[in-house]
Amino acid sequence: MTDETEADLTGGAPRRRPKPSADKIGNRKLKPSTMMMGYGYDPVLSEGSLKPPIFLTSTFVFPNAAAGKRHFEGVTGKRPGGAEGLVYSRFNGPNQEILEDRLGVWEEAEDALAFSSGMSAIATLFLSMVKPGDTIVHSGPLYAATETLIARILGRFGVHWLDFPAGATRAEIDAVLSKAASGNVALIYLESPANPTNALVDVEAVRASRDAIFKGAKPPIAIDNTFLGPLWAQPLRQGADIVVYSLTKYAGGHSDLVAGGVLGSKEHINTIRLMRNTIGTICDPNTAWMLLRSLETLELRMSRAGENAAKVCEFLRTHPKVEHVGYLGFLEGGADERQADIYRRHCTGAGSTFSLYLKGGEKEAFAFLDSLKIAKLAVSLGGTETLASHPAGMTHLSVPEARKQALGITDNLVRISIGVEDADDLIADFEEALKAV
Repeated sequence: MTDETEADLTGGAPRRRPKPSADKIGNRKLKPSTMMMGYGYDPVLSEGSLKPPIFLTSTFVFPNAAAGKRHFEGVTGKRPGGAEGLVYSRFNGPNQEILEDRLGVWEEAEDALAFSSGMSAIATLFLSMVKPGDTIVHSGPLYAATETLIARILGRFGVHWLDFPAGATRAEIDAVLSKAASGNVALIYLESPANPTNALVDVEAVRASRDAIFKGAKPPIAIDNTFLGPLWAQPLRQGADIVVYSLTKYAGGHSDLVAGGVLGSKEHINTIRLMRNTIGTICDPNTAWMLLRSLETLELRMSRAGENAAKVCEFLRTHPKVEHVGYLGFLEGGADERQADIYRRHCTGAGSTFSLYLKGGEKEAFAFLDSLKIAKLAVSLGGTETLASHPAGMTHLSVPEARKQALGITDNLVRISIGVEDADDLIADFEEALKAV
């Protein structure tokens, strides 16, 4: 990546790259919440507009043929790092590039890419890393569509998989990776907390196990950080190489867009970018612009939702119709010291999405969900509004029954994502809904 903004490289619409000093005031390194207001964008390049315009164009004009050739060397992978200017909206655009600059800020990632959905980000990652005969080792459970992509779609093309439970110990991780190492492990893929059980993965243990078992080329460790990131977890610090996001969730945060993101080292991002350029899974400029708006309030929204979740879960944990609340804030002093230890080392907050296990089964879960007034019966999470859903009958319906039971995705499980409403109002809503159980 370059800091070049001259029109002779970009063809009329200068590439909005951050200036080297944009992350500091004197010797003070600026916080991400401050940098979301302007990082990577210079108003002078867009008629003085305070906010970046939406660049609705399919293609960009080259100033000369040599510049066009130089850009396509980056687009096609003949030269790493992508285009040095704007080329075509399947490859890049001003809105997407500013968004990618800001996504990387939160976790101090070397580079980032934006995608049309979380699943397009995951699919592009997999397609860029694996080939027939390779093995993906992953934690379980994963988001149902991710499990389907690995087992049913990539499996048709000769890609194998092995998994270990999300809360696995170092010895359990060693056993799976040692078994997988007899073949070619192309990728270690994690999801933490796991969807929908909220079980944490010990990223540090996975990294240590990988480094001990694979003596030569080491498979990259990728992790879906959607549930806690970037405010409450930053897994690059624990040894992950690549971080995946459904930007639809907290980053977007208003339930009005669908997008995905991948962060990591320049080496890995260059590989993934080449695949994205080929299959066209980049997000559109309007979605990128909406995400830029949302990132400005990310810390505020996540903080409020986290505070609300702590109050709501405290009410739910002692309710006579509740069997268990799978909330990360309750790990300390709980029965599962292993999970509590991971939480202390990996997380800075408990998040706002949790698992509610009601006493009963599907009938009781449905009665509760159908009685909610403020909370909306809908899938997804991380929005300004509170959402509730039934994983076994909705998001994870396609998962085989035996695997659902093994992973704890039971009929009495309700997944709840707390929003930014008044916490006492939410408690009143849940209290009334529980009367129907």
